[in-house]
Amino acid sequence: MSKHRIYSMSVASVYPHYIAKAERKGRTKSEVDQIIRWLTGYSQEELEEHLEKQTDFETFFVEAPQLNPARALIKGVVCGVRVEDIEEPIMREIRYLDKLIDELARGKAMEKILRK
Repeated sequence: MSKHRIYSMSVASVYPHYIAKAERKGRTKSEVDQIIRWLTGYSQEELEEHLEKQTDFETFFVEAPQLNPARALIKGVVCGVRVEDIEEPIMREIRYLDKLIDELARGKAMEKILRK
């Protein structure tokens, strides 16, 4: 079975869509960055390096310094699929990120998004 095409897409190609989605709802780029850093453990500088290098999603998550253990608390539906039911690890990480960005765009408080 071949990998889903999202695995080979660069994070930088989707990142502007995350920003646009958040900004349309009055949220900020810095909040999007905070979510990505919380989920992956990357510093702001490391995140910017990956965006500049056009790192693909698979590599981005495989190389993540410290995937947040609280990400297991992320529940809900993204693209018609329950994130907690996704068995493929990399796809689950990608959908966790999608879910967090959706929550941000819906106006959820950052404390709740970051599962504090």
